[in-house]
Amino acid sequence: MEMKRTSVFENGLIWFGAGVSIAEILTGTYFAPLGFSKGLLAILVGHVIGCGMLFLAGLIGGRARKSAMETVKMSFGHKGGLLFALLNILQLVGWTAIMIYDGALAAGGVWDAGRWVWCLVIGGLIVVWILVGITNLGKVNTVAMAALFILTLVLSGVIFTGGGALAPDDSMTFGAAVELSVAMPLSWLPLIADYTREAKEPGKATAVSALVYGVVSCWMYVIGMGAAIFTGESDIAQIMVKAGLGIAGLLIIVFSTVTTTFLDAWSAGISSESVFARLNGKWAAVVTAVIGTAGAILFPMDDITDFLYLIGSVFAPMIAIQIADFFFLKRDLSGRAADVRNLVIWVVGFALYRYLMTVDIVVGNTLPDMAVTVALCLAVDWAAKRFAPNAKRA
Repeated sequence: MEMKRTSVFENGLIWFGAGVSIAEILTGTYFAPLGFSKGLLAILVGHVIGCGMLFLAGLIGGRARKSAMETVKMSFGHKGGLLFALLNILQLVGWTAIMIYDGALAAGGVWDAGRWVWCLVIGGLIVVWILVGITNLGKVNTVAMAALFILTLVLSGVIFTGGGALAPDDSMTFGAAVELSVAMPLSWLPLIADYTREAKEPGKATAVSALVYGVVSCWMYVIGMGAAIFTGESDIAQIMVKAGLGIAGLLIIVFSTVTTTFLDAWSAGISSESVFARLNGKWAAVVTAVIGTAGAILFPMDDITDFLYLIGSVFAPMIAIQIADFFFLKRDLSGRAADVRNLVIWVVGFALYRYLMTVDIVVGNTLPDMAVTVALCLAVDWAAKRFAPNAKRA
Protein backbone atom coordinates (compact mmCIF):
# COMPACT_ATOMS: atom_id res chain seq x y z
CA MET A 1 0.00 0.00 0.00
CA GLU A 2 1.79 3.13 -1.23
CA MET A 3 1.38 6.28 0.78
CA LYS A 4 2.52 9.87 0.35
CA ARG A 5 4.42 11.63 3.11
CA THR A 6 2.05 13.11 5.69
CA SER A 7 2.57 16.43 7.48
CA VAL A 8 2.67 16.97 11.23
CA PHE A 9 -0.75 18.68 10.96
CA GLU A 10 -2.24 15.73 9.07
CA ASN A 11 -0.95 13.31 11.71
CA GLY A 12 -2.50 15.50 14.39
CA LEU A 13 -5.86 15.40 12.56
CA ILE A 14 -5.70 11.62 12.28
CA TRP A 15 -5.22 11.21 16.02
CA PHE A 16 -7.78 13.86 16.89
CA GLY A 17 -10.23 11.66 14.97
CA ALA A 18 -8.99 8.61 16.85
CA GLY A 19 -9.59 10.28 20.20
CA VAL A 20 -13.11 11.57 19.54
CA SER A 21 -14.95 8.33 20.16
CA ILE A 22 -18.21 7.12 21.68
CA ALA A 23 -16.30 4.11 23.06
CA GLU A 24 -13.99 6.45 25.01
CA ILE A 25 -16.95 8.43 26.35
CA LEU A 26 -18.64 5.22 27.46
CA THR A 27 -15.42 4.04 29.15
CA GLY A 28 -15.29 7.37 30.98
CA THR A 29 -18.68 6.66 32.59
CA TYR A 30 -17.06 3.81 34.56
CA PHE A 31 -15.02 6.40 36.55
CA ALA A 32 -18.07 8.01 38.20
CA PRO A 33 -17.74 6.00 41.46
CA LEU A 34 -14.41 7.77 42.19
CA GLY A 35 -15.96 11.25 42.15
CA PHE A 36 -14.83 13.98 39.78
CA SER A 37 -11.47 15.03 41.32
CA LYS A 38 -10.16 11.53 41.98
CA GLY A 39 -11.54 10.27 38.67
CA LEU A 40 -9.85 13.12 36.78
CA LEU A 41 -6.52 12.32 38.44
CA ALA A 42 -6.84 8.64 37.47
CA ILE A 43 -7.62 9.62 33.87
CA LEU A 44 -4.59 11.94 33.68
CA VAL A 45 -2.15 9.50 35.30
CA GLY A 46 -3.31 6.66 33.06
CA HIS A 47 -3.02 8.73 29.89
CA VAL A 48 0.46 9.99 30.77
CA ILE A 49 1.57 6.35 31.08
CA GLY A 50 -0.33 5.12 28.02
CA CYS A 51 0.57 8.00 25.72
CA GLY A 52 4.22 7.80 26.77
CA MET A 53 4.23 4.22 25.50
CA LEU A 54 2.28 5.33 22.41
CA PHE A 55 4.97 7.92 21.63
CA LEU A 56 7.79 5.38 21.87
CA ALA A 57 5.92 2.87 19.67
CA GLY A 58 5.30 5.56 17.05
CA LEU A 59 8.89 6.76 17.19
CA ILE A 60 10.20 3.28 16.40
CA GLY A 61 8.06 3.12 13.25
CA GLY A 62 8.88 6.69 12.27
CA ARG A 63 12.63 6.26 12.57
CA ALA A 64 12.70 2.81 11.00
CA ARG A 65 10.19 3.81 8.27
CA LYS A 66 8.32 0.57 8.89
CA SER A 67 4.70 -0.28 9.66
CA ALA A 68 3.77 -1.35 13.18
CA MET A 69 3.90 -5.07 12.45
CA GLU A 70 7.12 -4.71 10.44
CA THR A 71 8.75 -3.10 13.50
CA VAL A 72 7.60 -6.09 15.58
CA LYS A 73 9.70 -8.33 13.31
CA MET A 74 12.76 -6.32 14.42
CA SER A 75 12.38 -7.89 17.87
CA PHE A 76 10.76 -11.26 17.15
CA GLY A 77 12.05 -12.23 13.69
CA HIS A 78 10.15 -12.29 10.42
CA LYS A 79 8.18 -15.43 11.37
CA GLY A 80 7.91 -14.62 15.07
CA GLY A 81 6.37 -11.28 14.11
CA LEU A 82 3.58 -13.08 12.25
CA LEU A 83 2.11 -14.17 15.60
CA PHE A 84 1.59 -10.55 16.64
CA ALA A 85 0.41 -9.52 13.17
CA LEU A 86 -2.33 -12.17 13.37
CA LEU A 87 -3.24 -11.16 16.95
CA ASN A 88 -3.32 -7.52 15.84
CA ILE A 89 -5.62 -8.28 12.90
CA LEU A 90 -7.98 -10.14 15.25
CA GLN A 91 -8.07 -7.29 17.77
CA LEU A 92 -8.63 -4.74 14.98
CA VAL A 93 -11.54 -6.72 13.55
CA GLY A 94 -12.90 -6.88 17.12
CA TRP A 95 -12.44 -3.13 17.59
CA THR A 96 -14.11 -2.41 14.27
CA ALA A 97 -17.17 -4.42 15.33
CA ILE A 98 -17.26 -2.86 18.82
CA MET A 99 -16.99 0.70 17.50
CA ILE A 100 -19.71 0.19 14.89
CA TYR A 101 -21.93 -1.48 17.53
CA ASP A 102 -21.46 1.39 20.02
CA GLY A 103 -21.99 4.03 17.33
CA ALA A 104 -25.14 2.34 16.02
CA LEU A 105 -26.55 1.92 19.53
CA ALA A 106 -25.93 5.59 20.34
CA ALA A 107 -27.28 6.80 16.99
CA GLY A 108 -30.39 4.69 17.54
CA GLY A 109 -30.93 6.50 20.83
CA VAL A 110 -31.22 9.80 18.91
CA TRP A 111 -33.12 8.50 15.89
CA ASP A 112 -34.50 4.98 16.21
CA ALA A 113 -34.16 3.64 12.66
CA GLY A 114 -33.06 0.19 13.86
CA ARG A 115 -29.59 -0.81 15.05
CA TRP A 116 -28.84 -2.83 11.92
CA VAL A 117 -29.61 0.22 9.75
CA TRP A 118 -27.16 2.38 11.66
CA CYS A 119 -24.57 -0.42 11.52
CA LEU A 120 -24.88 -0.42 7.73
CA VAL A 121 -24.71 3.39 7.52
CA ILE A 122 -21.60 3.64 9.72
CA GLY A 123 -19.95 0.61 8.07
CA GLY A 124 -20.66 2.07 4.63
CA LEU A 125 -19.09 5.43 5.56
CA ILE A 126 -16.00 3.64 6.90
CA VAL A 127 -15.65 1.86 3.54
CA VAL A 128 -15.88 5.25 1.79
CA TRP A 129 -13.15 6.65 4.07
CA ILE A 130 -10.95 3.63 3.24
CA LEU A 131 -11.47 3.91 -0.52
CA VAL A 132 -10.71 7.64 -0.48
CA GLY A 133 -7.46 6.83 1.34
CA ILE A 134 -5.79 8.36 4.36
CA THR A 135 -3.61 10.88 2.46
CA ASN A 136 -6.45 11.94 0.14
CA LEU A 137 -8.91 12.78 2.91
CA GLY A 138 -7.27 16.21 3.36
CA LYS A 139 -10.02 18.85 3.38
CA VAL A 140 -12.73 16.28 4.18
CA ASN A 141 -10.89 15.33 7.38
CA THR A 142 -10.27 18.98 8.27
CA VAL A 143 -13.96 19.89 7.91
CA ALA A 144 -15.09 16.74 9.78
CA MET A 145 -12.66 17.39 12.65
CA ALA A 146 -13.66 21.06 12.93
CA ALA A 147 -17.34 20.07 13.10
CA LEU A 148 -16.65 17.37 15.69
CA PHE A 149 -14.60 19.83 17.76
CA ILE A 150 -17.43 22.38 17.86
CA LEU A 151 -20.14 19.81 18.55
CA THR A 152 -18.10 18.17 21.32
CA LEU A 153 -17.64 21.57 22.96
CA VAL A 154 -21.42 21.97 22.92
CA LEU A 155 -21.84 18.51 24.44
CA SER A 156 -19.33 19.35 27.16
CA GLY A 157 -21.23 22.54 27.99
CA VAL A 158 -24.50 20.63 28.27
CA ILE A 159 -23.02 18.04 30.63
CA PHE A 160 -21.10 20.37 32.94
CA THR A 161 -24.02 22.74 33.45
CA GLY A 162 -26.22 19.82 34.54
CA GLY A 163 -27.63 19.00 37.94
CA GLY A 164 -25.96 18.05 41.20
CA ALA A 165 -23.15 15.54 41.47
CA LEU A 166 -23.63 11.92 42.48
CA ALA A 167 -21.85 10.85 45.67
CA PRO A 168 -18.69 8.76 45.09
CA ASP A 169 -18.51 5.17 46.32
CA ASP A 170 -15.89 2.43 46.61
CA SER A 171 -17.01 0.21 43.71
CA MET A 172 -13.82 1.03 41.77
CA THR A 173 -10.30 1.42 43.17
CA PHE A 174 -7.94 4.17 42.01
CA GLY A 175 -5.49 1.62 40.60
CA ALA A 176 -8.21 -0.09 38.55
CA ALA A 177 -9.29 3.30 37.21
CA VAL A 178 -5.72 4.17 36.20
CA GLU A 179 -5.43 0.85 34.35
CA LEU A 180 -8.72 1.49 32.54
CA SER A 181 -7.33 4.88 31.54
CA VAL A 182 -4.09 3.31 30.27
CA ALA A 183 -6.01 0.65 28.35
CA MET A 184 -7.39 2.88 25.60
CA PRO A 185 -4.09 4.48 24.44
CA LEU A 186 -2.48 1.06 24.89
CA SER A 187 -4.94 -0.37 22.36
CA TRP A 188 -3.43 1.96 19.74
CA LEU A 189 0.17 0.75 20.31
CA PRO A 190 0.05 -1.84 17.49
CA LEU A 191 -1.27 0.83 15.08
CA ILE A 192 0.53 4.14 15.51
CA ALA A 193 3.62 3.22 13.48
CA ASP A 194 1.35 2.56 10.48
CA TYR A 195 0.91 6.36 10.33
CA THR A 196 4.18 7.77 11.69
CA ARG A 197 6.25 5.66 9.23
CA GLU A 198 5.14 7.94 6.37
CA ALA A 199 5.46 11.24 8.23
CA LYS A 200 7.67 13.95 6.70
CA GLU A 201 9.08 14.68 10.18
CA PRO A 202 8.75 11.43 12.17
CA GLY A 203 9.82 12.81 15.55
CA LYS A 204 7.52 15.84 15.51
CA ALA A 205 4.65 13.90 13.95
CA THR A 206 4.88 11.19 16.61
CA ALA A 207 5.01 13.72 19.45
CA VAL A 208 2.01 15.63 18.07
CA SER A 209 0.10 12.39 17.46
CA ALA A 210 0.59 11.16 21.04
CA LEU A 211 -0.11 14.60 22.54
CA VAL A 212 -3.25 15.28 20.48
CA TYR A 213 -4.63 11.81 21.09
CA GLY A 214 -3.83 12.04 24.82
CA VAL A 215 -5.57 15.41 25.29
CA VAL A 216 -8.63 14.46 23.23
CA SER A 217 -8.92 11.01 24.82
CA CYS A 218 -8.80 12.56 28.31
CA TRP A 219 -11.51 14.97 27.17
CA MET A 220 -13.72 12.09 26.02
CA TYR A 221 -13.19 10.21 29.29
CA VAL A 222 -14.07 13.36 31.26
CA ILE A 223 -17.24 13.88 29.18
CA GLY A 224 -18.33 10.32 30.00
CA MET A 225 -17.44 10.64 33.67
CA GLY A 226 -19.08 14.07 33.90
CA ALA A 227 -22.23 12.75 32.24
CA ALA A 228 -22.51 9.94 34.80
CA ILE A 229 -21.72 12.20 37.78
CA PHE A 230 -23.54 15.44 36.95
CA THR A 231 -26.55 14.20 34.97
CA GLY A 232 -26.88 10.72 36.45
CA GLU A 233 -27.09 9.44 32.88
CA SER A 234 -24.52 7.16 31.25
CA ASP A 235 -26.36 6.96 27.91
CA ILE A 236 -24.76 9.74 25.85
CA ALA A 237 -27.51 9.55 23.22
CA GLN A 238 -30.16 10.31 25.85
CA ILE A 239 -28.13 13.27 27.13
CA MET A 240 -28.04 14.65 23.60
CA VAL A 241 -31.78 14.15 23.17
CA LYS A 242 -32.57 15.86 26.49
CA ALA A 243 -30.25 18.73 25.56
CA GLY A 244 -32.07 19.18 22.27
CA LEU A 245 -28.94 18.56 20.19
CA GLY A 246 -30.88 16.33 17.78
CA ILE A 247 -29.14 16.22 14.38
CA ALA A 248 -25.97 17.78 15.81
CA GLY A 249 -25.77 14.96 18.37
CA LEU A 250 -26.35 12.41 15.64
CA LEU A 251 -23.46 13.90 13.63
CA ILE A 252 -21.14 13.66 16.64
CA ILE A 253 -22.01 10.00 17.07
CA VAL A 254 -21.77 8.94 13.43
CA PHE A 255 -18.68 10.86 12.35
CA SER A 256 -16.71 10.26 15.56
CA THR A 257 -17.34 6.54 15.08
CA VAL A 258 -16.29 6.67 11.41
CA THR A 259 -13.07 8.67 11.95
CA THR A 260 -11.95 6.37 14.77
CA THR A 261 -12.99 3.03 13.30
CA PHE A 262 -11.46 3.90 9.93
CA LEU A 263 -8.03 3.71 11.61
CA ASP A 264 -8.75 0.22 12.97
CA ALA A 265 -9.85 -1.12 9.58
CA TRP A 266 -7.01 0.63 7.72
CA SER A 267 -4.38 -0.78 10.07
CA ALA A 268 -5.90 -4.26 9.81
CA GLY A 269 -5.24 -3.96 6.08
CA ILE A 270 -1.63 -2.87 6.64
CA SER A 271 -1.08 -5.71 9.13
CA SER A 272 -2.53 -8.16 6.61
CA GLU A 273 0.20 -7.16 4.18
CA SER A 274 2.76 -8.27 6.79
CA VAL A 275 1.19 -11.73 6.87
CA PHE A 276 0.29 -12.10 3.18
CA ALA A 277 2.75 -10.16 1.02
CA ARG A 278 0.57 -10.25 -2.12
CA LEU A 279 -2.53 -8.99 -0.36
CA ASN A 280 -3.78 -5.49 -1.21
CA GLY A 281 -4.00 -3.69 2.14
CA LYS A 282 -6.76 -1.28 1.07
CA TRP A 283 -9.10 -4.12 0.06
CA ALA A 284 -8.19 -6.08 3.20
CA ALA A 285 -9.28 -2.98 5.15
CA VAL A 286 -12.58 -2.96 3.27
CA VAL A 287 -13.10 -6.64 4.15
CA THR A 288 -12.34 -5.79 7.81
CA ALA A 289 -15.02 -3.07 7.75
CA VAL A 290 -17.53 -5.50 6.22
CA ILE A 291 -16.78 -8.23 8.79
CA GLY A 292 -16.95 -5.66 11.61
CA THR A 293 -20.30 -4.42 10.37
CA ALA A 294 -21.67 -7.97 10.23
CA GLY A 295 -20.35 -8.67 13.74
CA ALA A 296 -21.94 -5.47 15.09
CA ILE A 297 -25.30 -6.50 13.63
CA LEU A 298 -25.18 -10.10 14.85
CA PHE A 299 -23.54 -9.97 18.31
CA PRO A 300 -24.04 -7.89 21.52
CA MET A 301 -20.92 -5.98 22.62
CA ASP A 302 -21.95 -3.94 25.64
CA ASP A 303 -19.01 -4.41 28.06
CA ILE A 304 -15.51 -4.04 26.56
CA THR A 305 -13.43 -3.92 29.75
CA ASP A 306 -12.28 -7.56 29.50
CA PHE A 307 -11.39 -6.96 25.84
CA LEU A 308 -9.31 -3.91 26.79
CA TYR A 309 -7.41 -5.85 29.46
CA LEU A 310 -6.76 -8.72 27.03
CA ILE A 311 -5.27 -6.25 24.53
CA GLY A 312 -3.09 -4.83 27.30
CA SER A 313 -1.80 -8.24 28.35
CA VAL A 314 -0.82 -9.09 24.76
CA PHE A 315 0.64 -5.81 23.54
CA ALA A 316 2.15 -4.19 26.66
CA PRO A 317 4.96 -6.79 27.00
CA MET A 318 5.36 -6.84 23.20
CA ILE A 319 6.07 -3.10 22.97
CA ALA A 320 8.24 -3.28 26.12
CA ILE A 321 10.52 -5.76 24.32
CA GLN A 322 10.58 -3.52 21.25
CA ILE A 323 11.54 -0.52 23.39
CA ALA A 324 14.37 -2.49 25.00
CA ASP A 325 15.69 -3.72 21.64
CA PHE A 326 15.37 -0.46 19.69
CA PHE A 327 16.37 2.18 22.24
CA PHE A 328 18.73 0.29 24.56
CA LEU A 329 20.15 -2.79 22.85
CA LYS A 330 20.10 -1.30 19.30
CA ARG A 331 19.18 -4.69 17.81
CA ASP A 332 17.35 -5.55 14.60
CA LEU A 333 16.41 -9.23 14.49
CA SER A 334 14.19 -9.06 11.39
CA GLY A 335 16.73 -11.18 9.49
CA ARG A 336 16.03 -14.14 11.78
CA ALA A 337 13.14 -16.56 11.38
CA ALA A 338 12.15 -16.19 15.04
CA ASP A 339 13.84 -14.98 18.21
CA VAL A 340 13.00 -17.60 20.84
CA ARG A 341 14.49 -15.58 23.67
CA ASN A 342 12.19 -12.59 23.10
CA LEU A 343 9.19 -14.84 22.58
CA VAL A 344 9.84 -16.49 25.96
CA ILE A 345 10.23 -13.07 27.60
CA TRP A 346 6.92 -12.02 26.03
CA VAL A 347 5.18 -15.08 27.53
CA VAL A 348 6.60 -14.12 30.95
CA GLY A 349 5.38 -10.53 30.46
CA PHE A 350 1.94 -11.75 29.40
CA ALA A 351 1.64 -14.02 32.47
CA LEU A 352 2.88 -11.23 34.74
CA TYR A 353 0.26 -8.82 33.37
CA ARG A 354 -2.52 -11.33 34.01
CA TYR A 355 -1.22 -11.86 37.57
CA LEU A 356 -0.93 -8.12 38.26
CA MET A 357 -4.60 -7.75 37.31
CA THR A 358 -5.35 -9.45 40.65
CA VAL A 359 -3.22 -6.91 42.56
CA ASP A 360 -4.37 -3.34 43.24
CA ILE A 361 -1.43 -1.10 42.30
CA VAL A 362 -1.90 2.66 42.44
CA VAL A 363 -0.37 3.19 38.94
CA GLY A 364 -2.23 0.24 37.41
CA ASN A 365 -0.50 -2.89 36.15
CA THR A 366 0.68 -1.86 32.64
CA LEU A 367 3.59 0.30 33.83
CA PRO A 368 4.99 -2.28 36.32
CA ASP A 369 4.58 -5.05 33.72
CA MET A 370 6.41 -3.08 31.03
CA ALA A 371 9.16 -1.99 33.44
CA VAL A 372 9.78 -5.58 34.52
CA THR A 373 9.73 -6.80 30.90
CA VAL A 374 12.26 -4.17 29.77
CA ALA A 375 14.49 -4.98 32.77
CA LEU A 376 14.22 -8.69 31.97
CA CYS A 377 15.27 -8.06 28.35
CA LEU A 378 18.33 -6.10 29.47
CA ALA A 379 19.25 -8.64 32.15
CA VAL A 380 18.95 -11.63 29.79
CA ASP A 381 21.01 -9.84 27.13
CA TRP A 382 23.71 -9.01 29.69
CA ALA A 383 23.75 -12.61 30.94
CA ALA A 384 23.95 -13.98 27.39
CA LYS A 385 26.96 -11.80 26.61
CA ARG A 386 28.58 -12.41 30.01
CA PHE A 387 28.28 -16.17 30.12
CA ALA A 388 28.19 -17.19 26.44
CA PRO A 389 31.20 -19.38 25.57
CA ASN A 390 32.51 -16.96 22.94
CA ALA A 391 31.68 -13.78 24.83
CA LYS A 392 34.51 -11.32 25.43
CA ARG A 393 35.07 -10.83 29.12
CA ALA A 394 35.87 -7.41 30.47
